[in-house]
Amino acid sequence: MMRASRLFLSTAAALLAFAVPASAHEVWIERDGAGPVRLYLQEIDAVMVESDETHRLQSSVVFTADPARPAPLARKTDHFEAAVGGKGDVRLVNDNVFAPWTDAGIKQGQVYHARAGRSETAAKLDFELVPATSGGEAFTLLFRGKPVAASTVTVFSPARWKKAVLTDAAGRFTVPDAGKGRYILVASTQEDVARKMSGEDVARVHHMTTISYSKD
Repeated sequence: MMRASRLFLSTAAALLAFAVPASAHEVWIERDGAGPVRLYLQEIDAVMVESDETHRLQSSVVFTADPARPAPLARKTDHFEAAVGGKGDVRLVNDNVFAPWTDAGIKQGQVYHARAGRSETAAKLDFELVPATSGGEAFTLLFRGKPVAASTVTVFSPARWKKAVLTDAAGRFTVPDAGKGRYILVASTQEDVARKMSGEDVARVHHMTTISYSKD
């Protein structure tokens, strides 16, 4: 009986894993100078990657000025690469990474937003971390152009330690100084709204946004 119970629990856990998205996974993009953009789908602070989910990024829209003119993607070993010209900030949006799932009787979906660079002070994504000044340490979290107050933003340092900071009433926060290297910031929100995702009707949408940049 004990062995059967354990088998049932293992099977149930496996089914649950397929019923909801890998919410611990983040989508982020990195760029060095004016080089190509790299797209990642992993846990930012994972010591080791248990399974390769890179293929899920193949429908990502990567752009600089106009999402209607996305950059072509090329699959690499553990990421996708996009050849984007110029030195400006680069953005990504993808609402097809994970299939919709049902939780507590509510059909739900996930949208990922990502940005590399902090030179521009205007938002081009529905959910975005926007620098208050070009190249600055202060940011504003915006959802469809409006500040998101009292929201947690996770800061991953160049050494990959993480610290949670809270946005103020105006949606602003300042990134703690952790020296030189690449920073990655992560925030999330959700909205109850009717929307079609991956061909299915959902009633709740989860949004995750990231921004990565290097500090000299």
